[in-house]
Amino acid sequence: MRMLVTGAAGFLGSHLVDRLLADGHELIGMDNLITGSLENLAHLAEEPRFTFERHNVAVYLDVAGPLDAVLHFASPASPVDYLEYPIQTLKVGSLGTHNALGLAKAKGARFLLASTSEVYGDPQVHPQPESYWGHVNPVGPRGVYDEAKRFAEAMTMAYHRVHAVDTRIVRIFNTYGPRMRVRDGRVVSNFIVQALRAEPLTLYGDGEQTRSFCYVSDLIEGIVRVLNGTEHDPVNLGNPREFSVRALAEFVIRLTGSGSPLTYRPLPTDDPKVRQPDIARARTIFGWQPDVSLEQGLERTIADFRRRLGASAGAAA
Repeated sequence: MRMLVTGAAGFLGSHLVDRLLADGHELIGMDNLITGSLENLAHLAEEPRFTFERHNVAVYLDVAGPLDAVLHFASPASPVDYLEYPIQTLKVGSLGTHNALGLAKAKGARFLLASTSEVYGDPQVHPQPESYWGHVNPVGPRGVYDEAKRFAEAMTMAYHRVHAVDTRIVRIFNTYGPRMRVRDGRVVSNFIVQALRAEPLTLYGDGEQTRSFCYVSDLIEGIVRVLNGTEHDPVNLGNPREFSVRALAEFVIRLTGSGSPLTYRPLPTDDPKVRQPDIARARTIFGWQPDVSLEQGLERTIADFRRRLGASAGAAA
C-alpha cells in the first residue's frame, strides 16, 4: 500500500512510519516541523520507499499519484506546544483534518485520525470508555487542543456518513518512549531529563493525579490493528494500568539512580485529575492490549534520553 502520514517527523509519527515501512508499505511523510524534527527520520535517508515533504497540512493539501491510506497525526500534542501554538493547533485540527479528509476522499483512500484522550477533558467517569462524551472547558487554555480534536472527530465521522470515506479514529492515551523531545513538557520526559541532570523533579498539585502510560511500540501495534480493521467508531488505545504522578516520579528516580528531590508547583488550569482508558473495545474487536511494563518501557526510554543528553553535552563541550 502507498500511504501518507502527516506529522511524520513527530514522536509518534516517526515510529508509525518505521512500523509501516517494516510491514512493506510505501510511505510519504509530511510535516511542517514546528514541533517535529528531521532527526526522527534521519535513519530513513537511504530508504527508497520513503519520501518526505515539508508542508503545513492546514494549507491546501495534494499528493501526486495514488494513495491507499491517509494517517493524520499532524498536531502539537503536549501542553507546552499547544499553549505556545494555540491557533496553529486549532487550525491543524480543523483545516488540517478537513484537507486530509478531502485528500482521502479524492484518492479513495482509507483515513485514520489520531485523536486523544483529551477529548474526555477532566473526566467525571472513570475509567473512560468511548461512549463517554467528556467534560471539557472550551474556553480554557487547554481547550485549543481538546476542542480541535473533538472537532476533528466530528469532521471525520461527517465524511464517513456523507461521503462514505472509509475512516478510523484512535483515541490515544499518554504514550512515551524513545524520540520524545527533551523539552516537550510531558511528564515522562520531564521527569527523566530532570533526574538525569540531578535537578528536582517538578510535580504539580499534590502529585496524586493519575495517568496511564503506554509504551510506544504497544501503541503503534494498536494503531496498525485499527487501520487494518473495519471499525469506524472511536477506539481507545492506552495502558489501563493507572499510576499517580508521584509514583511515576519515584519510579524514574529509582531507575535512573538519581538523588533528585521532588518539588511542587500549583496545578495548571483544567489539568485532569484522573486518566485511565477503558480498552474493552480494543481487546474485544482487535485482540489488542499493551505488553510492555512501565519498568521495561522506562528503562528503554531512559537509555535513549541518556544517550541523547550525553551527545548534546559533548557537543556543547
